[in-house]
Amino acid sequence: MAVICPTVTAKDPHTYRTQLERVALFSDRIHLDLADGKFATKSIEINKIWLPDKKTVSDIHIMYENPADYLDKLISLSPNLVIVHAEADGNFPEIARRLHEANIKAGVALLAETEPDVIVPSIEHIDHVLVFSGHLGHFGGVADLTLLGKVDKLRKLKKDLEIGWDGGINDKNARELIAGGVDVLNVGGYIQRSENPDKAYAKLNLLV
Repeated sequence: MAVICPTVTAKDPHTYRTQLERVALFSDRIHLDLADGKFATKSIEINKIWLPDKKTVSDIHIMYENPADYLDKLISLSPNLVIVHAEADGNFPEIARRLHEANIKAGVALLAETEPDVIVPSIEHIDHVLVFSGHLGHFGGVADLTLLGKVDKLRKLKKDLEIGWDGGINDKNARELIAGGVDVLNVGGYIQRSENPDKAYAKLNLLV
């Protein structure tokens, strides 16, 4: 069964707290976006974030040029999953090794123009792949459903791979994304910008 995972994308501690508390009230799993201002529009700084209580599963998507420089901090937060970009610098197998030693899953995000072939050399170290269809660091992206072709390719690389989607998810396309093989739907604007975020979340869960 697919999972609806609300996204937190904030530039300052106040907005971060507001978004986090808004979705932690009703969701069992959340997706936190962090960006360094180089790889994507700058978000709240990593040393100013915190995770909700342990009953909520937290995934961290780190849109940094050099994610390895922040591994100690990421590990100290004890998230469920850390997602780095295939387009970022660094030795992914080494990043994955350190995460796995800390019982944290290792994920890779692919921008729209990046083909799954680039992660083949590291596939044995990867637990999750995020197919990105949107604007890095912003709510309100558009779900380019032609990118669902990546999901088929990824599934052939590793059958038990968890596959996520980020960008433009709403009640009009969620079912097609799930039918296309997406396991985790990271939903930003549709939930965060709703007058009733809990109802928006519940509506998407009816489609799962």
